[in-house]
Parts: sequence; C-alpha cells; structure tokens
Amino acid sequence: MKPMFHTPEGVRDVYGRECRNKLYIEDKIHTAFAECGYEDIQTPTFEFFDIFSREVGTIPSRDLYKFFDREGNTLVLRPDFTPSVARAYSKYVEDETVPARFCYSGNGFINESGDYRGRLKETTQMGVEMIGDDTVDADGEIIALAVESMLRSGLTKFQVEIGQVDFFKGLVEEAGLSDDVAFDLREMISSKNYFGADQILEEACVAEDRRAVFLRLTEAFGTIEKMREAKGWTSSPRALAAIDRLEQLYELLKLRGYEDYVTFDLGMLSKYRYYTGIIFQVYTYGQGTAVAKGGRYDNLLDYFGRHAAAVGMVVMLDQLMSALARQNAEPDTVSETVLLLYETEGRRAALEKAADLREQKIPVILQRKKEDVPLGSYRAYMDAHGIARGLYVDRNERFAML
Repeated sequence: MKPMFHTPEGVRDVYGRECRNKLYIEDKIHTAFAECGYEDIQTPTFEFFDIFSREVGTIPSRDLYKFFDREGNTLVLRPDFTPSVARAYSKYVEDETVPARFCYSGNGFINESGDYRGRLKETTQMGVEMIGDDTVDADGEIIALAVESMLRSGLTKFQVEIGQVDFFKGLVEEAGLSDDVAFDLREMISSKNYFGADQILEEACVAEDRRAVFLRLTEAFGTIEKMREAKGWTSSPRALAAIDRLEQLYELLKLRGYEDYVTFDLGMLSKYRYYTGIIFQVYTYGQGTAVAKGGRYDNLLDYFGRHAAAVGMVVMLDQLMSALARQNAEPDTVSETVLLLYETEGRRAALEKAADLREQKIPVILQRKKEDVPLGSYRAYMDAHGIARGLYVDRNERFAML
C-alpha cells in the first residue's frame, strides 16, 4: 500500500520553529486576555447541528462539516466559538452583577467552497466573550483587546474597520423590505457591489430616494466625520442611534489611545446574522482576509432560553501568523532547551547534569554522540531548531560548550 504523506485540502501540519512561534504568540495574546479578567472556557469540538443552525444566524449549512452519531443525531464540527459559549453560559451561569468574561483557544472548521481554493478549512481561533453588558464601554473594551492582541503579537501596521449593522437594519425597516430582499441586499452591500445592490432595490420597487441611501453604503467608509454625515441620510431612529453609538465608541477608543488604528464602514455587514450592533474586522497589508473580527450579539442567547446582551471578538491565529511572516515580523523565539551531547564513557556525568538542569525547570535533550557524526552536524541541528545552548561531555567526563 502506498504511504499517504499529504493532508486533505484546507488543513496543514505545523511543527518546529513555526509551531514554537505560534505557541509563543498564543501565550502573549492569552496573557492580554487574562490581564483584563477573562476566564478560560473549553467547549466541545463538535455540537448538535441546532447550535449552528440558520435560526441561530451562523454560517450557511453547506459550509459546515456535518456527520451523524449512533443515535442518528446530526452533529457538526464547530465553525466558530460564539454560539457554543452562549450555550454554555445559558446552561451554567447564574445572573450576576458583574458581566461574565470568557476567553478561549481552539480550532474551528469551515468547509469553504471550491471558490476559495488554498484557504484553510481548519483554523486556530483565540477570542473573548463578554456576556451581560449592553454598554458602549463593553464595545470599547472588546475592540481595545483586539488592538492589544495585535500589538502583543508584534503586528504594528493594521487597521480596525468598525461597522454598525443597526444602521442598515434601520434603513431596511424604513423601506419596509422583506427578510429575503434584505438578506440579498446585505450580501451585495457587504461586497461593495453597487450594481448588484441597485438591481435588487429596483426589483423590490424601492423609491429612488431610499434606493440612493442604500447605495451610498457601498462607499460609506472612512473617518468618524464621514459617519456623522450619514445622519442626514435618514430619519430612522434606529439608524440615527447607530451613528450615536459609533461616536461614543470613538471617544472611548481615543481615551485608550487607539484612535489611530480605527476607521469606520457602514457597509460592513457580516455573514453571521446574529450580530446586532457594532461589528469590526482587523486588516493588515499582505493578508487578504481579516486577522481578527467580532461584534455585538444581544439576541443570540434568546435562542438558548436566556436574554443577555453580549459582545465578543476572535483572533484568527493562522491568518495572523501568515501576516507576520509576510511582514518579516515573526517573533525571534529561541528554545530554552539545552542539547546535552555525550560520549558513551561520559554517560554518568551527562545523566547527572541533565537531572540537575531539569530540576531547574530547564528542558534537556539528552543525546549520545554517534561516532561517525561530527560535532558540526549537531551544531547545525541546534541552528535549525532554534536551540541556543549546547553542552558536550567527552569520554573523560569533561564538559564543554557545544
């Protein structure tokens, strides 16, 4: 039988220096979460299909990895963590004065269509969820954590694009559009497809003045001043409240010193339909997809029998690693491991030294030297694996730096 060396499309192996760098960045980001009081939560890798169904508002069913258990239940590999965390909160957490703050790290699975060849289908996600706080202060904290996560990873050139889905929903209510028309229109506006949006509005017999407002959303991005201009486009209370919320959010981010990382986009409308207010995505050059994203989802927990306002964000770690590599900004991690190389006659001394180092919590590779392999080959191994420290024990039990 021919051995299989290749992985399925959309998944990959991570090892060696790349894996060490990834774990290093995970630790940096997790530290940022912990410093803000977020507690770890672990949810199952697969859940019942209903947790990620159309009613919940997650990704389309065709993009889920689905399978059956022995009882005939339809299960799915989680595509994202937010519905799982919402389910767990609804089941276990009692109402408290202080909002619940969760953080997580794990892999998500999305069966992207053939149109996205080369895109990963299994990705490492690190994120936070704050449940029980409907204030703009919570929005500001989550976006600040997204900015801080980027900075801790070593990324310095990035932009947080912030939208407000309630502005679009206010326009939809004002125009009296059906859910189906609104869904199709959302797709066109989100992809900046002016002509596609115009066609949908024309077929829905939307008045010309209202149609013009919807079409403006395809180019309604930029500074907070650009967002303020949108107040003159509509009299919808919901849409106007959305702009007020963005203004408050901007002032909070200025207080934190993060305003230079922020731009706004009223045409940003996520495919995750559970978002109800602010949404955002973090972009950097050299990477075509977002390296972090998030938003507010005040109605999602209703599906699980609890009502609680919530907001969260996720760092797409594989995309972030790719961006760092393209920008030559990967961490210069060096392994703390010591390579302890010994001749056969120096075994006793090597074992004693290894035990001493491990007692000090220093990892040790204990390796007997092969007679036909020169010391230079072992030094090359150290360079290849980022091992900065090596010791050599000769046959007389004498130690030397390798």
